[in-house]
Amino acid sequence: MALGFQDDEFQKVCKELEEPQVAGWEFFTESHGVTIYRLFNEKSGLYQYKIYGTLDDVDPQVCADVYMDLEYRRQWDTYAKELQEIEADGKKLIYWQVNFPFPLWNRDYVYSRELRTLDYQGKQMWVVLARSEATPSLPERSGVVRVDDYVQCAVLSTDGKVGTKAYMHYYDNPGGNIPTWLINWGSCYILCLQPCSETD
Repeated sequence: MALGFQDDEFQKVCKELEEPQVAGWEFFTESHGVTIYRLFNEKSGLYQYKIYGTLDDVDPQVCADVYMDLEYRRQWDTYAKELQEIEADGKKLIYWQVNFPFPLWNRDYVYSRELRTLDYQGKQMWVVLARSEATPSLPERSGVVRVDDYVQCAVLSTDGKVGTKAYMHYYDNPGGNIPTWLINWGSCYILCLQPCSETD
């Protein structure tokens, strides 16, 4: 089975947790122990996000298990129309179709994902990398827009007590004819659980 991620990619994400790399990024918001930065993508007109925070009473191993559990996500994520692990083009991949509200077409993702448990500077870290993959054997479905520009990574470690210190990087271009201001509004609403202005 082909491997899609390199060792240095995992090391880079671990460094982000210990030494946040936010030069050139815009501070966006901070609430309940979570700090979010964003960076504007000139080509797409969308933002990518970096999120740093802590979960005071959840162990990082539990966080990693929940993060990777597709069956559990299907139980609570009402927007996930389909979510399953597949094999295609010599790779182990995730197929994920997301319900979009009428009159928008649903979006689907085909992406690779890998979890590694690493020792980084004497600390145990759980690192997850994910990104969209081109899959000739899985063509786009009629009435569904394929998202081919998706990147997400997360790293989890102990906060030194009983909780978890976490970092996540997220970028998603859902494509289609959705106005960029609406996509950015939706993204920051989900990340911050607060409304944003149309100019964001």
